[in-house]
Amino acid sequence: MRATRGQFRVVVVGGAALALVLAACGGGEEDGDGGEGGGDEELSGTVSFIGSWSGDEQDSFLAMVAPWEEETGVTVEYTGTRDLSQQLTTGIASGNLPDIAGLPGPGPMNDWYGQGALQPLDFVDFDTYSGATPEGFADLGMSEDGTLIGVFTKAAVKGLIYYNTAVWTAEPPATWADLETAAGGLATGETAQWCVGLESGATSGWPATDWIEDIVLRQAGPDVYDQWVAGELAWSAPEITAAFETFGSVLENSYGGSDYIVNTAFGRGANPMFEDPPGCVLHHQASFITDFFVNEAGATPEQFDFFPFPDIDPQYTGGVTGGGDLIGMFNDTPEARSLIEYLLTPEAQQIWVERGGFISANSGVPLDVYPDETSMRSAEILQNAQTFRFDGSDNMPAAMSDAFNRAMVAFAQNPGDLDSILAGLDETQTDAYAAD
Repeated sequence: MRATRGQFRVVVVGGAALALVLAACGGGEEDGDGGEGGGDEELSGTVSFIGSWSGDEQDSFLAMVAPWEEETGVTVEYTGTRDLSQQLTTGIASGNLPDIAGLPGPGPMNDWYGQGALQPLDFVDFDTYSGATPEGFADLGMSEDGTLIGVFTKAAVKGLIYYNTAVWTAEPPATWADLETAAGGLATGETAQWCVGLESGATSGWPATDWIEDIVLRQAGPDVYDQWVAGELAWSAPEITAAFETFGSVLENSYGGSDYIVNTAFGRGANPMFEDPPGCVLHHQASFITDFFVNEAGATPEQFDFFPFPDIDPQYTGGVTGGGDLIGMFNDTPEARSLIEYLLTPEAQQIWVERGGFISANSGVPLDVYPDETSMRSAEILQNAQTFRFDGSDNMPAAMSDAFNRAMVAFAQNPGDLDSILAGLDETQTDAYAAD
């Protein structure tokens, strides 16, 4: 079954439009190749779905799938977990897998496809899907043999520097040096320069991996970034060591010290920024974090704003890092196929966009439906990126990505152990890429 271009481009939301989308998802008489999701087959029963969304994100996901459930009569049985990688690894070993799942990143995705667990998404028209997503996104869902096995619904712009609008009133800094000077001038008394929170269950440390990726791209350039992510450049190389040292200066000037940093959930990491007096001046995160500002810190949209991560080395100006939520199919059923096709539509993604905390991976969602200027500007940055690199840790083999997460927690606890931490990552790199 092939998706039509209209599925990805239509932006009018309503019952009639949804019915047309679902009819297209159901295929037609010309789909006679035996595809399980094709034809006019009646949908029924349930679709099991495991993802990393919880709390308000889970509520928004369920709101997004509700029209599909109502139209098809199929129930989405969703389970949210922050330990997604371990849950799916265990499921693959036992054979107890959901129909659809969020995927930790392209690295694990390829591993699981190679093991025969992930199923091909050959019912999705790749050219149409690729044309509706940011440059480079669609290719990240391809296996080494050229099969589409993962697709993006939710995107994120990374490397955004958030601030309390009552504290930071200056123009966005052009360079990292300008940022340090301005933040240092505002960090007085009980107010630190940064708020950092790294706790995230089994994936604790990942917010700091985003820091390293942003610094490498802007300090050493895209070629070094690509070599490092591909396992062709050692972690102990001067360029990567320098990135850790730059981040070390952030940790030295962060609210609460190492205990707060490693024990505070990432979604609550910026809460002190909105206290009186403010606990910090700045917070580094991806575009999705605004939902947490509102629901965890009690902030209102006019209380926060952001600027892009500034240049470090001017020869690498304009770099943008980003990420997104991949989904894949473990059980090939007509219901699973239909749900995936629906989730790729702008109609579906616009539901979550309007609820906040979501940047659509589909360019068919118009910018003017984003509920606040922060989200709209984030989407615009993503759509207009010139030098874009996807989240590095998500592109690494699973063992390397896990070690990266743990290393960032260890570094936050003991920055003086940098040499041994990088040496350990070098050892993991040798084994992880050899097995990949």
